[in-house]
Amino acid sequence: MLRYTLMRLGIFAGSFLALWGLVYVGVLPRGLGDSNLLWVLLLSVVVSAPLSFVLLRRERDAMSVEIVRKVDRAKGRLEANRSAEDAA
Repeated sequence: MLRYTLMRLGIFAGSFLALWGLVYVGVLPRGLGDSNLLWVLLLSVVVSAPLSFVLLRRERDAMSVEIVRKVDRAKGRLEANRSAEDAA
């Protein structure tokens, strides 16, 4: 899960730097007044979300499988504890 989170943050940081560069050279508008940083942050969120969804699909699926395994294992232990209590 940590790996996925770091990869997602990396995609956000890359988007932020790329968009900041585009705003700096004038390809994208600068925003209103002092809102330049907020504009670039919001635009980075909008751009990085679909990129993360597509680029990190394999990691997200692997993380999902691992979580399901852990939940199933915890359910099995809980059921075993209930059975042991009922038998006693």
